[in-house]
Amino acid sequence: MADVGAILQGKVTGIMSFGAFVSMENGESGLVHISEISNNYISDISQLLSIGDVVKVKVLSVDEKGKLSLSIKQADPTSAVSPSSGGFNKKKNDKKPSNKEPLDPLEEMLKKFKQASEEKIHDLKRKEGKKGN
Repeated sequence: MADVGAILQGKVTGIMSFGAFVSMENGESGLVHISEISNNYISDISQLLSIGDVVKVKVLSVDEKGKLSLSIKQADPTSAVSPSSGGFNKKKNDKKPSNKEPLDPLEEMLKKFKQASEEKIHDLKRKEGKKGN
């Protein structure tokens, strides 16, 4: 069980409008609320985070069910950057397309479809896990 205040490394496994789910190497997972991602206002989390991104998180709290509340901006202030500065410091080498050039309508539609699909799959997996307990 992760201790409150611990700084851990994890991988983003899901993105919702209210935050990002992060899974740690020890098998635990938790939620980084949108307010704990950056010191700046964020309208769309997917502008900063993608599924598979490796991030540092600080454990803010652990509830009675063992759910972790996490923070990226408190774990490493240098990685909690604004959308205008190009996103997070990532360990993987892939680069996101620049937000300066608008996507064509088809690309935008596909991006939204992919995000909605990933969110639904994450919700289904979470519901399946609850049924098994």
